Amino acid sequence: MKILVTGCNGQVGHCIVQQLSDSTVEFLAVDRDHLDITDQGTVFNIVRKFQPHIIINAAAYTAVDKAEEEVELSYRINRDGPKYLAQAANEIGAAILHISTDYVFSGEFDGEYKETDVTSPQGIYGESKLAGEIAVSEACERNIILRTAWVFGEHGNNFVKTMLRLGKERDKLGIVSDQYGGPTYAGDIAAALIKIAESIYDRQSIQYGIYHFSGLPHITWFDFAKTIFDVALDKQLLSKKPQLSPLSTEQYPTPAKRPANSRLSTEKIKQEFGISASDWQKALINLENYKL
Repeated sequence: MKILVTGCNGQVGHCIVQQLSDSTVEFLAVDRDHLDITDQGTVFNIVRKFQPHIIINAAAYTAVDKAEEEVELSYRINRDGPKYLAQAANEIGAAILHISTDYVFSGEFDGEYKETDVTSPQGIYGESKLAGEIAVSEACERNIILRTAWVFGEHGNNFVKTMLRLGKERDKLGIVSDQYGGPTYAGDIAAALIKIAESIYDRQSIQYGIYHFSGLPHITWFDFAKTIFDVALDKQLLSKKPQLSPLSTEQYPTPAKRPANSRLSTEKIKQEFGISASDWQKALINLENYKL
């Protein structure tokens, strides 16, 4: 099996490369310096030359607030780039695995979002990611779109690292307590994508389309922060925990609106591929590896 990995220096892309390096899979990992996915000609040249069986697109514009200003760039990276990759995959008969987000939903629904639920993004980031989903699905029939949420890991910038840094700098912290979701370990997303790729390569009968993959149990940012600090104190990464105060979304305004509910149902991916939800609590066991 040959896999092309884009966005190899991002949180998920880095983990994909790590895990593929320990396997017998032949892969080509590229970042923005080696492949600008918004350059259609370059995308087609690399795909035609390498001839992958699977393309895993982990490249994305993820600066949620900045996207409100950098609209054109957001769409180029989150819609046009994935479209070119999907078109190139389709041309050579490859499959494409594309990462998307909970931000395609409004966040106003009470329960867990299923793959078939109506999308209604509330900002440019979510709109551009939804446009990417549509572009990929239209350009290549053999597509898997993996929606995830609240990604964290040892590599890159994320909420866990921010909390560890602020925990060392401050005695008191206010954390949003009315947004719910499932923290998702980047290494688990990588493992899920590789397992799906193997399933596609090994057998003909695959239900292509949209899947949700995120962490359980669902939790608020406030309780996630509390857990992070409990683990950090237990591992002596902090000498003391900062005093936490719950904040409402209104008390912590941001340029882009965040979904109040990011709970994603992971039943479909479990039934089709045998992939269980990310265990974010287990992922915090290696907290000492989260270099700031």
